[in-house]
Amino acid sequence: MRETTNPSLISPEAVCSIPQLVRNRLDRDPSATFVERKSGLGTSWTPMSVQAFAEEAAAVAKGLVALGVEPGERVSIMSRTRYEWTLLDFAIWAAGAVPVPVYETSSADQVEWILSDADVRLAVVETSAHATVTESVRARVPALGPVLVLEDGAIGELVEKGARVDDAEIARRSALAGPDDLATIIYTSGTTGRPKGAELTHGNFTSLTQEGALGLYDVCAAPGTRTLLFMPLAHVFARFIEVLCMTTGAVLGHTPDTRNLVADLGTFQPTFILSVPRVFEKLYNSAEQKAGAGAKLKLFRWAAKTAIVYSRALDTAEGPTAALKAQHALADRLVLHKVHHALGGRVTYAISGGAPLGERLGHFYRGVGVRVLEGYGLTETTAPTAVNLPDRPVKIGTVGPAFPGASLRIADDGEIQVKGAHVFRGYHANPEATAEAFDDGWFRTGDLGALDDDGYLTITGRKKEIIVTAGGKNVAPALLEDRLRGHPLVSQVVVVGDGRPFIGALVTLDADMLPGWLAAHGLPEMDVRSASKSHAVLAALDRAVARANEAVSRAESIRKIRVLTTDFTVENAYLTPSLKVRRDAVLRDFADEVDALYAS
Repeated sequence: MRETTNPSLISPEAVCSIPQLVRNRLDRDPSATFVERKSGLGTSWTPMSVQAFAEEAAAVAKGLVALGVEPGERVSIMSRTRYEWTLLDFAIWAAGAVPVPVYETSSADQVEWILSDADVRLAVVETSAHATVTESVRARVPALGPVLVLEDGAIGELVEKGARVDDAEIARRSALAGPDDLATIIYTSGTTGRPKGAELTHGNFTSLTQEGALGLYDVCAAPGTRTLLFMPLAHVFARFIEVLCMTTGAVLGHTPDTRNLVADLGTFQPTFILSVPRVFEKLYNSAEQKAGAGAKLKLFRWAAKTAIVYSRALDTAEGPTAALKAQHALADRLVLHKVHHALGGRVTYAISGGAPLGERLGHFYRGVGVRVLEGYGLTETTAPTAVNLPDRPVKIGTVGPAFPGASLRIADDGEIQVKGAHVFRGYHANPEATAEAFDDGWFRTGDLGALDDDGYLTITGRKKEIIVTAGGKNVAPALLEDRLRGHPLVSQVVVVGDGRPFIGALVTLDADMLPGWLAAHGLPEMDVRSASKSHAVLAALDRAVARANEAVSRAESIRKIRVLTTDFTVENAYLTPSLKVRRDAVLRDFADEVDALYAS
């Protein structure tokens, strides 16, 4: 087995509870800004100090106490990403209780499972629609008490109800938890089966965020750093970030709707952003589409190629030549600065996780002036367990070395295994699954990867997703899917071929990008159904497949594709809330389409 460890940057005594982390921050700089709240779409942001935030969290915590929430009991939150979620998280911790996140897109069945399995005592939801879903399962969630609605004034109601609760009670409860006590239960948005509740401790969060404050100092702890959170706060990555900002001093903002993202980035002006590769792909494809056709499109593609070539030259011993530097400066003046402006104009770092970003996009964004630090983590590792670090060479195409304080090893079958203070303590009420998840103290991720001589990790696929063709060839679909999904026309890809004579793929079209692509190529307007049969569209997809196949051997290459007229979305349950394809559901419901690939 190949193994690597990145030594811890903190002392064991620094690991504490999250409420203690807040007290530490209050002792350091109570008047510093912790969060900025949006006062309107694309307008201004109102700063809120650490002291003011802590006082509001304590007032909300009193309301939870008044409603009968006891230390250790569970409180669920079902909402989009907004300030009130972060407020509730810290209030629940201050009350000694345990927040349980619920994706706002969850079905009644999913809500029932999470609330019943976690034994939720009180639920806070964003909208009346969320309340209706939650109330519909009340009969099967025996512990459930009040359901409070944010849009109906839940925060004000909690503050009012808690007005008579003594400050000393919140101080007492805030001091109850230690590093080994439960901080949250996050239900994995798994692509198969019922979600499992990962139990994360206070020490998981506080050790990881303090390691991050030092290991990612230039990104998130240097003076003036700020980030706009638009990932779902039901996801572990976003929860990690809100605690990280409390630890480091970075200013936090929230935006609930990615449709307004560009406007909000422009007014908030973050210095670092966090997202999944699909968002970076969309930003690139949108910029290309806005360039239009003809000379302008040629100019954009020249500038994009220049950015990529310039970035690649940065990794050579000689660096970019004087001629390339001049060409890059011209490309920046004509095109690239507009892409940087779309990210708010001040972004210097972006952290990408959740799926492979791809070398081309990594180099493009670095050529634009944004260092993309690709990382890797899971719910069970409290988010990052490996990441390209700002003080080390960035190896684009890898997810970097182990995070400070983490150890990685590659098992004999290629599985990535993890150890460290950030690894969860087990699955809630599921000792069998917990036992299966560990191998001699190492967490078994289920992902496949490799470590290079410098300890940088590359993800190659999922153990459960390996395809074995009829000829016995093992194929990891992720690389092909990620490369093909980078085409502007493509929304989602599922590579198939298990037990079949060759590799094929199911492809869905991006309805948002389709009109612009058709116009840029001088083609008439058409809907997705018509486009799926268009010779021009299919020819473009065939060329995209050929480019994707350049990364693999012939035996692993995609020979045929089938274009579906139904996209995979969270709403139709073909994507998880973290935008991963539910492969089993797709293969089940589109079995006839798969068969058609191999019919002739």
